[in-house]
Amino acid sequence: MNSFIIKRLFYGFMVLFGVITLVFLLFTILPGDPVRMMLGQRADQNAVDAINKELGLDKPFVIQYFNYLNDLSFISIHSNNDAVDSYLTKESGYLNARRFFSVGDLSFVIKKPFLRKSYISKREVTVILAEAFPNTFLLASLSILFAMVIGIAAGSLTAVVNAAWLNRVVLVFTAFGMALPSFFAAIIMAWIFAFLLSDYTGLSMFGSLYEVDDYGNGEVLRLKNLILPVITLGIRPLAVITELTRTSLLDVFSQDYIRTARAKGLSRFRIVAVHALRNALNPVITAVSGWYASSLAGAVFIEYIFDWKGIGIVIVDALENYDLPVVMGSVLLIAVILIIINIFVDIVYGLLDPRVRVT
Repeated sequence: MNSFIIKRLFYGFMVLFGVITLVFLLFTILPGDPVRMMLGQRADQNAVDAINKELGLDKPFVIQYFNYLNDLSFISIHSNNDAVDSYLTKESGYLNARRFFSVGDLSFVIKKPFLRKSYISKREVTVILAEAFPNTFLLASLSILFAMVIGIAAGSLTAVVNAAWLNRVVLVFTAFGMALPSFFAAIIMAWIFAFLLSDYTGLSMFGSLYEVDDYGNGEVLRLKNLILPVITLGIRPLAVITELTRTSLLDVFSQDYIRTARAKGLSRFRIVAVHALRNALNPVITAVSGWYASSLAGAVFIEYIFDWKGIGIVIVDALENYDLPVVMGSVLLIAVILIIINIFVDIVYGLLDPRVRVT
């Protein structure tokens, strides 16, 4: 089992390294000059050269790539020991760093990963993401919880009743839920429940978890602003979980041990809740893990339409302003989340099913 875990961790590290390299290549070869975007098209050449030197954009491509890896790594390598001491005290991203050891003219420094600074706000990207990620995490977690509770209940009900008309209704709902694009679903939900029916629902089309109150006395908690984004983000996983639960339960109902339980006179509720549902949830758990990772990574449209202050808003604003460090940091954060969740799911499968460890 230890070798299996080590292998999965190694694969995850290699995937992350590939994502880092791909992100750097894509955003380095993009057309356009970020310095011109920062200073305006009428900026003089001296100012452009100064900013390029400050950001390290005047260096060769390979050196830029090495510096980027150096920033992201927990252990960075620097030449010229005197320069390292000055570097550690002046660069905000390395203030918590300390020299690990030196070999000749090379110094190895232990530090936290540094995602650089925003071109626009001059704030550290790690600080920007740390402020926005909790909102995205809360939104994704509640949407998956909503999809699991409703989906498992609805799928179990349709499997137990197993009526033709109910199966057709579920089929239409699941097909519609999967085919409906997230941005279109968000627009429809906002228009119906926060515009047409706002007098009855009391919901707003825009708003985050905390808002400034009407009198400007400070931020207040607005839990009702969660309702529409959570339901909208949960529609697609809800459709998948409902159909998976239904089909898996119908398959389990045909097993011999279920017929034995019925012959013993057990109640339908006990058969479903204790015996059938536990064995039918394996594919559901697989789907939930994948959809949870996708929800964390793919809530951009939902957050932007409902003005939810999460990673989605950060990404859209950064793209509009050509703020490459923020976009790159956001993409890397999403990649890390996906890789960690996939590794965790693989390890859990390996613990539950020894056959998985062979692959």
